[in-house]
Amino acid sequence: MSLLEVKNLKKIYTTRFSNQQVQALSHVSFSVEEGEYVAIMGESGSGKTTLLNILASLDKPTSGEVLLNGSDMTRIKEKDISEFRRQNLGFVFQDFNLLDTFSNQDNIFLPLVLSKVKYPTMKQKLDVLAPQLGIETLLEKFPYEISGGQKQRVAVARALITEPKIILADEPTGALDSKSTDQLLDIFEKVNNQGQTILMVTHSTKAASYAKRVLFIRDGEVFHQIYKGDKTREEMYQNISDTLTLIATGGK
Repeated sequence: MSLLEVKNLKKIYTTRFSNQQVQALSHVSFSVEEGEYVAIMGESGSGKTTLLNILASLDKPTSGEVLLNGSDMTRIKEKDISEFRRQNLGFVFQDFNLLDTFSNQDNIFLPLVLSKVKYPTMKQKLDVLAPQLGIETLLEKFPYEISGGQKQRVAVARALITEPKIILADEPTGALDSKSTDQLLDIFEKVNNQGQTILMVTHSTKAASYAKRVLFIRDGEVFHQIYKGDKTREEMYQNISDTLTLIATGGK
């Protein structure tokens, strides 16, 4: 059984003033195996952000199922959603979502604190993570004292420390310079090679070229997918670029 199964997902929004219906997703189906690294790409308005919000249990589909280890996330009761996210999902956002009034260490600890994990256990987990992410010297500082790339590494630590079943990353390189982008993508590649499942929404062809599979969304549907297999990163980059050009020009 796949780790994540998306079955016939459909999402229709009704506009507030005109009651006009907009179909954001139409019968989207795909699966993600444990240990996979999947990128989702598509033009603005294609439905990829709606899809990610549903996978993150931040939104409910109009119909369809999202199964994580066989459990339908769309049927979880509202009072249990937050706990479910903390136990199963790790999040990495474009804008980091760190609290400036907390030290970086406390930002990383926050999901464990909310889950009532004892401090010695939190510290033990961070002692393993921090060297891997190169953030040992940043822990006592505050988010406003460090660079964007460093903030994103702290955010990755916060996502990983709960040992989530899957990391959901939303444009994780969008606010980073080229050097910080390279560092983050190397980290994602390393943690994926250690067995962490990652699903990333991105506009960046470079970021997507690190993934083992790329799903392309067009007009609310899965249009195409590319498996990396034995391709080089350069070959993957070119394949992705060609597909994006096809989408932009309305090809099939």
